[in-house]
Order: sequence, then structure tokens, then C-alpha cells
Amino acid sequence: MEIDFPLTKIKEGKIEFYVPNFKKFEKEYKTYSSVLPVFYNPVMKLNRDFAVLVVQVFQMEKDYQITVCEPLAGCGVRGLRFAKEVEGVEEVVVNDLNPKAYKLIQKNISLNGLEKTVKVYCEDANFILSRFAGKGKRFDVVDVDPFGSPAPYLNSALRATKNGGLLCLTATDTAVLCGVHSKACLRRYEAKPLRTEYNHELAVRILVGFVCREAAKIDLAIQPVFCHSTNHYVRVYVKIFRGAKKADKALTGLGYIYHCFNCLNRKIFNKPFPENQTCEICGGTMDFAGPLWVKELWDKKFVEKMLNLANVKDLGKNLNKILWKIFLEIEGEPTYYVLSYLCDFLNIPTPSYQSIFKKLEKEGFKVTPTHFNPQGLKTNAPINILKKILLENV
Repeated sequence: MEIDFPLTKIKEGKIEFYVPNFKKFEKEYKTYSSVLPVFYNPVMKLNRDFAVLVVQVFQMEKDYQITVCEPLAGCGVRGLRFAKEVEGVEEVVVNDLNPKAYKLIQKNISLNGLEKTVKVYCEDANFILSRFAGKGKRFDVVDVDPFGSPAPYLNSALRATKNGGLLCLTATDTAVLCGVHSKACLRRYEAKPLRTEYNHELAVRILVGFVCREAAKIDLAIQPVFCHSTNHYVRVYVKIFRGAKKADKALTGLGYIYHCFNCLNRKIFNKPFPENQTCEICGGTMDFAGPLWVKELWDKKFVEKMLNLANVKDLGKNLNKILWKIFLEIEGEPTYYVLSYLCDFLNIPTPSYQSIFKKLEKEGFKVTPTHFNPQGLKTNAPINILKKILLENV
């Protein structure tokens, strides 16, 4: 099959590559990415920037030549960036079921002189992952970046990841994970979501919890090292370890988050409780989300290495800003409060973000910002104390 559609050359990171001439499609469609003959989404550049940084830190920890697989490659930009920008990559396998994508990836490999490093396939994503699922064939890094949910590819991706390897997952079905479509969330992720002001964090925790449960079914354990919620998607990175005992231990990271819509109190449990949990602050009945991951979402040492490397890689101010916020919230409480939401709830004007920070710290409470929301803060202050401080500030 020849490339029978107009192309345009663009640059991202250290590579140049061809994509369909999306200006033509932009005139006809509001969202052109899904109608291109070969998929490419420029909005996901930040996602790919973070992926390059995470994979480089992972490779530095391993200190040997790594192998990478991208089973849903589109035009191949992510895999090509791994090959070009991550030092210590021995081989990158990129794959796409679309024959047009296959031809375009071949062209982009040649353009960047990566024929020795990048291998391209034109097969079903689950098939290519299963092909490399046997001992001695698995990858150090598997990056699944689908249009929608990663759930259909998860089992194959887990089996294709080496012991001690890194699994990277994107979910763009945030409306499902954030509770807009609760039945779809139960169907895809076997978890109950909640529509709360901190639902973007719940989305990440539901996804990590789902990965943990699916991994345990085949005696694999997970360890989250990094995640972020940006634009229309959530992204998680977990290390994979083999062994039934390790899987059992990983399952202790699962639990439920109970939320009181009457007073905005929330509680975290490592085991399920009856649905009619009573709020100890207002006496209301609490609703819940889960099962989901209730332990740490980030590995502090891993994120520190990312921070040190980010300036060297020169991946942009936006990435650095998000990464710094994440570093600050690593040891923060699970779930966050949104200042403007709280003030609307109390029917008072929204005070200065920094002033509330200082007052909470003065009262002896821990408080951190969060990358999940620019108005968000994580604190161990009970909701009644937080409300009291806000009301005193009026």
C-alpha cells in the first residue's frame, strides 16, 4: 500500500516526522485527530514529553540497554522519540493495525535514520503483545496509548512486560473514570466512580487499582512510580514484579474512599465497609468510590530523578511546572479540596490561595498544592476545621 494522502512534516522533541496534512481535515471537522487516515494528536505532546522523561529515568536505574514496545503507534512519533531521545535504548518495537500507519511509520523511521533501532509491525495490538509475552522475549517498557480506555489491552501488556519492567498507560475516557458514566466505569474498570471536586484523582486511583487487580490475576504485582492528570486524559506508570506473594502484598494497596455530599468530609479505608457509612462530622450518609488504589501514587526518589533530569532534557516550562507541583504533593493526603468549590459550598467569597495555605500551616496542619487542580490543596485538616478557617477569613 502506498501513501495516498497529503503529508506535512513537523518537529517534536528531537525528531522530524510526517503526519497527514491536518489543515485539510481541520476545515471539515472540529476534532480532526479521529478522522485522519493515520492517527496523530498534537495535544498529546506533553504526554509524550513526560513519557520520554520517565523512560529515561527508568533506563538510568536499570543501567543497561532497554527494549520498548508501543503497540498502538499511529504515526509512530512516541516510539521514534524513545529511540532518538532516550539514551540506552537497544530496540523499539512499534505497531499499528492500520496499513496506512504502517507505511507512514516506515517513512518516518527512514527520515530519522532509525532503521537499526526501530522495528515496525502491522498487527492487532493484543496479538503483537502476546507474540512477545514469552520468557526471554518480553520488553523492559510497554507503552499503551489508546484512543479511549486501555482496558482491552491490559492483560496482554502485563504479560509482555519483563519482571521489574515498566508499564505505561493512558486513559482518555476521563468522563467514565470521573463518574459521568458510572455504568461504563463499572463495566470497564470494575469500580464505582464518584462525581466529586477531586474526581480527577479518583480517576487515577481507579485506573491504578484496576491495573493492580488485573495484574494479581496472573501473579504480578505493581508499584506506581509516577502519574499525572492533564487535559482530557490520565496517565499512569507502574513497575511490574512477578510472584504470587508480591501480588498479594500489592493488593493491600486497594481500598475505598467514602465521601459525604452533605458536608464534604471524606474517609479512606483499606477494606470495604457497608454502603450506609455515617459521617462522623455531620451524621449524613456517605457515598463511596472503589475499589481503587489508596496508597502512594508516586515514588519520591523516582520523581526527584525526573526533576533533576527535566532541565537537562529541556522539555519545556509547562512540564517543569507540573512536575514540581507533583513533587510537592507526593506526601500529601489522598484526595484534595478545591478552594473555589468549598467557598461556593459555604456561599462566601473565595480568599487568596496563599492566605489559606499560611493559616493551615500556622494551625499546625500539613498542606500542599496539587497538580490535579490549580485551586486544589491537600491537607490533613478535618473539613470542619477547614471550613472554620475559611469562614474566619471572610
